[in-house]
Amino acid sequence: MIAAAVLVCALPAVPAMAQTPAKPKVALVMKSLANEFFLTMENGAKAHQKANAAKYDLLSNGIKDETDTSSQIKLVEQMIVSRVNALVIAPADSKALVPVLKKAIDAGIIVVNIDNKLDEGALKEKGISVPFVGPDNRKGAKVVGDFLAKQIKKGDPVGIIEGVSTTYNAQQRTLGFQDAMNAAGAKVVSVQSGQWEIAPANTVAAAMLNANPNIKALLCGNDNMAIGAVSAIKAAGKTGKVIVVGYDNINAIKPMLADGRVLATADQFGSQQAVFGIETVLKALAQKKKQAELGGVIETKVELVAKGAKS
Repeated sequence: MIAAAVLVCALPAVPAMAQTPAKPKVALVMKSLANEFFLTMENGAKAHQKANAAKYDLLSNGIKDETDTSSQIKLVEQMIVSRVNALVIAPADSKALVPVLKKAIDAGIIVVNIDNKLDEGALKEKGISVPFVGPDNRKGAKVVGDFLAKQIKKGDPVGIIEGVSTTYNAQQRTLGFQDAMNAAGAKVVSVQSGQWEIAPANTVAAAMLNANPNIKALLCGNDNMAIGAVSAIKAAGKTGKVIVVGYDNINAIKPMLADGRVLATADQFGSQQAVFGIETVLKALAQKKKQAELGGVIETKVELVAKGAKS
């Protein structure tokens, strides 16, 4: 951060496209690097840049936790001052990042959205168009929920632990889980936010188990929260009695999938998420496209990961 501050102070605030560098500077701004998913994303991006070192330079940054929206806004402001040519962002909040992204676009920076989709209404209000590159989270969560539904009965109570409630991907995953539970006739007795983090999810899961002693499953919006739920289930003496599912397929969840503490998760290929976004901005830069010419959704794959699941 000290090095970044020196860089910001040393460079004048001029539009990004005012210069024509030999190769473009692409900024990757992620959410919490305490989350293994985003470390995987960053590693994938760095590997891609190393393999394409003659094509572009990469500046990657993340925030301390999933709710540190103000720090992410400051990171985008730093990238504007640093005169990057393109910005690939996984926003911590679907609405709060839109104003600073408009500043980036006004400075001539090509912006592409990954992981968590920006709010359409907020984009329209600011008069900007930002393409989204990523999976259909609702569809992915429904696939996981459908697999879980085979293990429970009609009328069984279940709980949903969602991510930061203001984020689009958290909302979509919750909807996908609800779609699956409604189709199965299960009863969703509680939907609460675990903030994408292990500790808050552990607290939420413990409260759900206490309030609903007969709960049969906890559907978690990411694997960090699934890990927190598994710990709460163990503490309540209900291991093997409450099913847990997650989303992301991080390395930390794999032993739990192997021994049955977690039934299933979804792989959205985290190592490639940023790469898909980077390739999108590089193509736009090569074709000298303006932000207004970009938009829409480029859907990437998501797959169920579970014992006994068809590949």
